Amino acid sequence: MPLRPDPRRSPSRSTPSPASVDTPVSIGVAARIAGITVRMARHYEAVGLLPPASRTRTGERRFNRADLHTLAFIARARALGFPLDAVRTLLSLWHDPHRSNADTLALAEVQLEELDGKRAALETMSGALQRLIDACAGDGRSECPILDALAEPPRSPRAW
Repeated sequence: MPLRPDPRRSPSRSTPSPASVDTPVSIGVAARIAGITVRMARHYEAVGLLPPASRTRTGERRFNRADLHTLAFIARARALGFPLDAVRTLLSLWHDPHRSNADTLALAEVQLEELDGKRAALETMSGALQRLIDACAGDGRSECPILDALAEPPRSPRAW
């Protein structure tokens, strides 16, 4: 299934690509180009995924073309669900001219396994919730099998 970017955060037609930026841009423009929020751009810088931005005399962050390319890379990796540590490794591989694509493949395979596990967990939760919904008549009476099940002592959702 193709990824669908959040239309509130994805670059607009008038937003330049990282490659077309000739002069440093503000964090707002950088975030818009990468399709993320300003808060996330700051976070990626704070956790060391993005090198510290240069600053103006007034302290405003300025991002150059390389920063924008890195920020877009991070955003795409995060959109695929890669955790920050894996993104850090992917960035390291991306910048290493002597890298092995086997290392990148291994990271991608681990991420796919994680996503498949999450999908299975969501399917289990969905099935459990569907069984609870099916058990409820929804006829206005006070008896509610959904609330009764939620009030039971903890057990595996699969048991529902």
